[in-house]
Amino acid sequence: MNALQLQPADVVLVRHGQTTWSRSGQHTGATDIPLTPQGEEAARRLAPVLTPVPFATVLCSPLQRARRTADLAGFADRLVLDGDLVEWNYGAYEGLTTAEIQARVPGWLVFRDGCPDGEVPAQVGERVDRVIARLRGGEGPSLVFAHGHLLRVLLARWIDLPPSEGRRFLLDTATLNVLSHYGGAPALRCWNAPLA
Repeated sequence: MNALQLQPADVVLVRHGQTTWSRSGQHTGATDIPLTPQGEEAARRLAPVLTPVPFATVLCSPLQRARRTADLAGFADRLVLDGDLVEWNYGAYEGLTTAEIQARVPGWLVFRDGCPDGEVPAQVGERVDRVIARLRGGEGPSLVFAHGHLLRVLLARWIDLPPSEGRRFLLDTATLNVLSHYGGAPALRCWNAPLA
């Protein structure tokens, strides 16, 4: 992907680069861990694709893995930190893998069941709905740096699906995703596009 051609109301979503926990599959909500060297390199590869675009708004989760990705992608001086973009609060499941959680609760699915002492899907949906309202009020294309499960819910809500439908959209680290419109209706233009 060399150049992004965007419409004024388009939104580019970027999941942060790799961390040790994203690599191992551990649920990483509020645990504020850094990028791996591979994650930093992937974030640098975003710069030539993203920096030529005249984004009107650049929003970012305040967690360091998202901020560092945004910094390395060339947006350190333009970030607006948004607490609604922090990752899902996994509560008692923080740091556990899906297999470890399902050993305790067979069939568990974060997008359906949520997390004890953490958030349920509707709560994450409320947060991303506020983000979407801010994005739709923008003056041009927008850029968002955030986290895997949160961005999957954001896509679901963008296209008028319930938060639980985020389960249908797999999302790798440091990929490009474009939300757009078709015939005036919110639409998905590009999802989980790698740079390499």
